Amino acid sequence: MVSEQKATGATYTPRALSDFVATEMLFDWSVPSNESLRILDPAIGDGELLCSLLARLPAGARKHAHVVGFDRDAEALRTARLRISPLVSDQRLDLVHADFLESTGVAATRGELFSPRSPGSYDLVIANPPYVRTQVMGSHAARELAEAFGLAGRVDLYQAFILAIAKCLKPSGRMGLIVSNRFMSTKSGTTVRRALIAQTRLKRVWDLGDTKLFDAAVLPAVIVADGGGDTLEGTASFTSVYSSDAPVEHRVDTVFDALTHDGVVEVGDGRRFVVCSGRLDHGPGAAGVWRVSTDRGDDWLATVRRHSWKTFGEVGKVRVGVKTCADKIFIRSDWDSLGTSQRPELLRPLTTHHVGRPFKAAPDGIKREILYPHGVIDGRRRPVCIDEFPNSRAYLTSHRAALESRRYVIEAGRQWYEIWVPHDPGLWSRPKLVFRDISEEPCFWMDLDETVVNGDCYWISCEQPGSEDLLWLAAGVANSSFITEFYDRSFNNRLYAGRRRFITQYVEQFPIPDPSTKDSRQIIASAREIYASESEAETLRLRRALDRQVWRVFGFNPEESTR
Repeated sequence: MVSEQKATGATYTPRALSDFVATEMLFDWSVPSNESLRILDPAIGDGELLCSLLARLPAGARKHAHVVGFDRDAEALRTARLRISPLVSDQRLDLVHADFLESTGVAATRGELFSPRSPGSYDLVIANPPYVRTQVMGSHAARELAEAFGLAGRVDLYQAFILAIAKCLKPSGRMGLIVSNRFMSTKSGTTVRRALIAQTRLKRVWDLGDTKLFDAAVLPAVIVADGGGDTLEGTASFTSVYSSDAPVEHRVDTVFDALTHDGVVEVGDGRRFVVCSGRLDHGPGAAGVWRVSTDRGDDWLATVRRHSWKTFGEVGKVRVGVKTCADKIFIRSDWDSLGTSQRPELLRPLTTHHVGRPFKAAPDGIKREILYPHGVIDGRRRPVCIDEFPNSRAYLTSHRAALESRRYVIEAGRQWYEIWVPHDPGLWSRPKLVFRDISEEPCFWMDLDETVVNGDCYWISCEQPGSEDLLWLAAGVANSSFITEFYDRSFNNRLYAGRRRFITQYVEQFPIPDPSTKDSRQIIASAREIYASESEAETLRLRRALDRQVWRVFGFNPEESTR
């Protein structure tokens, strides 16, 4: 059962974070003292954010402020009213027991918008929107939300809030938002990034990473922006902060104090963070991934580009593994228990993250196989005729009710026994570079055993058969400390405990040096040696040598590298 907090996305804001957002909102913003200010919190909760903001407004401005708050929780609204009433008269406090998006966002597309709370009418908007992922809100609600706000991919409720809030802001107004940092770097956040760049004037952005500032299963970010877009390149500041175990350069009391420093900072409770401050860079287009841009970092990346031949994505398509949407039926490690007479004919070996190690998989003694009912027929991917495979037919038929319950498979015109995302069956026989999607350090390994790759991993095969050396070269680059540095400078995105996400939109941008050079040929040879090595000590020696080769091939002195 989904918890109420998870279903509603309610995660109330701690006072220190509320105070930080309110202070940054009012910094360098001209507060009118004799005009009526319209202030909005579209997901007011217990009122913490509005209390922080109102407490920091000059008395004259607060006297003339008209405050509007929305929330679906009646009890939270009563608490908010009690807390805000000492700061604003009841005549100027409008707390609405309603869903903000239904009242001012989605409803606007149906011509039902009511003017007192219409878009473009607020001077200040402060918010910590709810976080609710597609799988929690349900497919129907997610589809309606996506259509109303032009969202795609793994939709989250907070994304729609950001877009609606941007429309509510006066051209002279300012907003301060606490949101998940995922939108900054994922494909599903493309619409949000484009809208913020085009429709607002971003002032300051903080990626607060794994600071654990409040109890939510997200990594938070803070955005301060003015209305009346668009954001001019290089005008918004961007600061990121993530946990680190590097030597301490500064000591301060709190995470918020750490944001005024650059480098490794230790806070009062003993935690260490690396803080990086610079300019917001979103690449050549408004929808690009957000990263911290500094002169030193930009020079570093320019050096990489000068020594790059192609990217991983240009060498081969980066794909996620198969998605069966019925793993308990299609994937098992005990197929042999069925006996030889019943063992399905369509079984193929399966690679999962469990065996992932740099360069070469490390078998864990578990024989994982997948019943793979797809093949290449007349040059095209097709489901096999299961009547030709009696054991497979019998097994699948015994689970037919469960497989047919995957209505989306049937509605898509597919056979009831198909895997939802099977990929091209002709590619499994090619050499592949497989990698885990989440790990602290890169973990890319070669698959020469013609396995099917599971959906908990990603994989690359070269577009041109016979280009295996390019995969070995990519393996050498991907498993180096250089690529970790490239990742951090390019994508600026990590999960808790320093873990990184090696997903398509990142890995396809990894650089590959010219394979014809002497250094590249050495990397290829070293990668093959590591794969073949049976000695742990020899593997370690070879990996250290290869690491230096990778730094060198991209134009850096290995002895002077940052790692």
